[in-house]
Amino acid sequence: MTATMKITPMLQQYLDIKHTVSDAILFYRMGDFYEMFFDDAVVASRILGIALTSRSHKDTDNKIPMCGVPYHSSASYLAKLVTAGHRVAICEQMEDPSQAKGLVKREVVRVVTPGLIIEEQLLDEKNNCYLAAIAWHGKDLGLSFVDISTGEFLITEPGDEKELLDELSRLAPAELLLPAPEDTDDPIPLEAAIIGQWSGLCITRRPAAVFQLDTAREQLLAHFRVVNLVGFGCETMKAAICAAGALLFYLHETQKANLAHIERLTPIDIGKVLIVDESSRRNLELIQTVVGAKREGSLLGTLDLTCTPMGARLMKKRLLYPLREVALINRRLDAVEQFFLDLPGRERVREILSEIYDLERLNSRVVLGSAHARDLLALKTSLGRLPELKDLLLRMPIGIIREIGEELDVGADIHNLIDEGIREDAPLTLREGGLIREGYHADLDELIHVLRDGKEMILSLEAKERGKTGINNLKVGFNRVFGYYIEVSRGQMRQVPDYFIRKQTLANGERYITPELKEFENTVLGAQERRLDLEYALFCEIRGRIAEQKSRLIAIAGHLARLDFFAALAEAAQRFRYSRPGVDNGEEIHISEGRHPVIEQTLPLGRFVPNDMHLDQNEQEVLIITGPNMAGKSTVLRQTALIVLMAQMGGFVPAKEARVGIVDRIFTRVGAMDDLARGQSTFMVEMNETANILNNATDKSLVILDEIGRGTSTFDGLSIAWAVTEELVNKNNKGVKTIFATHYHELTELALTNQRIKNYNIAVREWNDTIIFLYKLLPGGTNRSYGIQVAALAGVPGHVVTRAREILANIEKGELNQWGQPRLAGSKSRSAKKSPLQLDLFSREDDPIRKRLAEIRPDIVSPIEALTLLYELKGLIDVPTQ
Repeated sequence: MTATMKITPMLQQYLDIKHTVSDAILFYRMGDFYEMFFDDAVVASRILGIALTSRSHKDTDNKIPMCGVPYHSSASYLAKLVTAGHRVAICEQMEDPSQAKGLVKREVVRVVTPGLIIEEQLLDEKNNCYLAAIAWHGKDLGLSFVDISTGEFLITEPGDEKELLDELSRLAPAELLLPAPEDTDDPIPLEAAIIGQWSGLCITRRPAAVFQLDTAREQLLAHFRVVNLVGFGCETMKAAICAAGALLFYLHETQKANLAHIERLTPIDIGKVLIVDESSRRNLELIQTVVGAKREGSLLGTLDLTCTPMGARLMKKRLLYPLREVALINRRLDAVEQFFLDLPGRERVREILSEIYDLERLNSRVVLGSAHARDLLALKTSLGRLPELKDLLLRMPIGIIREIGEELDVGADIHNLIDEGIREDAPLTLREGGLIREGYHADLDELIHVLRDGKEMILSLEAKERGKTGINNLKVGFNRVFGYYIEVSRGQMRQVPDYFIRKQTLANGERYITPELKEFENTVLGAQERRLDLEYALFCEIRGRIAEQKSRLIAIAGHLARLDFFAALAEAAQRFRYSRPGVDNGEEIHISEGRHPVIEQTLPLGRFVPNDMHLDQNEQEVLIITGPNMAGKSTVLRQTALIVLMAQMGGFVPAKEARVGIVDRIFTRVGAMDDLARGQSTFMVEMNETANILNNATDKSLVILDEIGRGTSTFDGLSIAWAVTEELVNKNNKGVKTIFATHYHELTELALTNQRIKNYNIAVREWNDTIIFLYKLLPGGTNRSYGIQVAALAGVPGHVVTRAREILANIEKGELNQWGQPRLAGSKSRSAKKSPLQLDLFSREDDPIRKRLAEIRPDIVSPIEALTLLYELKGLIDVPTQ
């Protein structure tokens, strides 16, 4: 804008409002459109794909870029801008333009950001939309999350930066609030890590002052109307209070509405949940697949058979936060079992739940004042199903399901208020009428009667005047300029009575009004406007009365979500043949005929091969599993971890039988890839995950290792894998329950060093130079990788496979080195004898002793033959007899 441009009052108003929300695109309401000007218009037109025009000005040398979107369809445009990472300020007309004296008053009513979305069209009903904040109090870290669409408000104090990053990853906020840097624009190390890990995360900064303890605490006390935070169990969580208070400040700054639906502050107690860190959640594909980041194909995608959005969000939350308290776990299992055993009851409950809308988000929109009539009708429909549901639950045996029924408030008064006041065919918009039922308000009924019967009243008045005047072709008409009039043709003007007042002369006649017609006009023309205003006022009154019942609606939604969660797990158990696990505080994990809950769904019924698994801290603490690629080692590892997690979540598990001693953490080190965004190679990612396991695993943890050291040289990798395994079996003099799948067959010798290490293998059978995968876990190690056979199965050209077999044979004979090249003169072959004083823990499987032992059948060897064999074996290692 040039300095010489003349500013109109409207443009000045726009600029003044824009100055208050300079970091947002301003949706400036003008009639039926939201208009954008200047740079906002340029940016928005490009993102939205709409025409960029210009507004002519009195100063014709300057044109103002502008674009606009229709008010009634603005949600889709808003979604595109927010998805693109922009903040959008909604500026509404605060008075009727027809009643305004001069410029229409306008105000920003809310700012929409990725973390502050309440529009149904913009939200994923199965996922929360969190806004998060990080704060520091001294050296302590505070973290808080709020979902304005549901009213959930969480706080926690991570022990260190890694825990904080892990918690951010778990709840995946759409926007993060941080203090503004005071002296530099460069982010501190933690912020740099956040930006590096989530490059697309919307980061918003606010003054450091709002993160200060006193300011933040006052914000919280004022909002919750309490004198301290003891009742929420977080009075001593100073860093977390700083983060929560800053969030609340930001909400009040951006949402010019009541936030009363945010009723409580809930601490996240990490000490009471089974911790699964970011890499383990990713490796186990708990909530999304590694490839494509899809919900379908994850554990959540398999288990989530919920019928309501509230239930779906609870299912995800409980999957991310499994329990560690045996009593609470078994209480959940009791509820699932009750539904599992009562098929007719479960089916009817699920039928009713499927007819219930998202009460959490409906309640939030009601409190925030953005709910329209169809939202209230959805609320009425949902509440209307509750009496039958309550009766059904109360008929169930004593237990947690019946307790929910006893506590369930059916909200009959809220249902009746909506039923009496809101029309079933009410429109989406609130200013075009048709909202309120007849019979709800006497004054409105009268206005509706006037408008509905206006035509009949006109015809009646027309007939009355014809009878009084004798003018047979007299007729009553209407236009926008003169309003209602009586028209008389020129040939009958002599019959016009004195009380007719001439209004307009036409070529073929005259138009008149009468006092009675004018009174009718005032009644009819004012009735529509009065009706629209009265309907809107009555609707707002009804919505306000419902908002006062927010606590009841939150409680109802919570009960329905829990009910849905239990019924969905029971449904999954019945569909997928799961069984109830035993959960205790012991040290054993015992699984009989366990299956992978996701993979088995991709196979025909009965094709998945189940496997047993037993881990304890006395005899089978570390299992080393060998076998070729594609044999199923990774599946056995993952299904063990998933069965433990499902059990501690409170669900049935894919096994014939399972007993789970409480696990505090699940660690996984499963296949890595380069993390270029963080500047880490495959091997570095692998070592980071391994270091995390070694530093944090306890005797109550479960560790899943699928290869270690594959990203470096063979001997380095083998040495690292060996040392890691030794550390896990000896850690804190008690060890850690571990399953280790490896291609390093040398590791099987570890079983000779510790009785708590056991070897297992995934069985295969050879047939005509190929292999058949049996997918069965068996005791004992294997001495072959079958790599060439797997290559053939994968489609490697036959001549390449044949050449690989030749090279392997030559290497085994010692004619070639490990690169398939002729061995140099004087170099030692792999079969060269070693010093008799050296115990070779990493010897190849093809040495003479191993070959000879493999040929022996102990069950048919006589004592004399055994003695002879012993002398033969001693001779093979050149140990002289005494």
